[in-house]
Amino acid sequence: MLLKKNTIAGKIKIYFLVYIVSQFLNSNLYSDTKKNSEIFADLNVLDKVSSKSSNITLKIGEETEFQNLLIKVLKCFNSKFDDEPEVTAYMQVRDLTNKDKDKVFFFNDWTFASSPSIRPFDHPVYDIWLRKCYS
Repeated sequence: MLLKKNTIAGKIKIYFLVYIVSQFLNSNLYSDTKKNSEIFADLNVLDKVSSKSSNITLKIGEETEFQNLLIKVLKCFNSKFDDEPEVTAYMQVRDLTNKDKDKVFFFNDWTFASSPSIRPFDHPVYDIWLRKCYS
């Protein structure tokens, strides 16, 4: 008598086992390296003409109009590995007085709270600094 092996059921068990192991590894190995964006960002805005400084709080992902600027912070992160955590944010700023359609954003880049000169916000009237991000 010849025994027939059920190879299809064996393959299904193997694929299921591989799937479960891969899901386990993805959830555990990379859980510390995934960055979760904060909910709010605090910015300091300086009007160079009047020398007035204003603190504004923005919700991440929402556009906020501040005088002639339209400011949107897309992502904001606090590093977890330093004694003094680095605060970084991806920010887009439009000047509402500029009607030139070729240049959509006046500033569209990452900014750092500890050293704003790395990616300077260069506007003739306003200066913007990132202060902190929080949930």
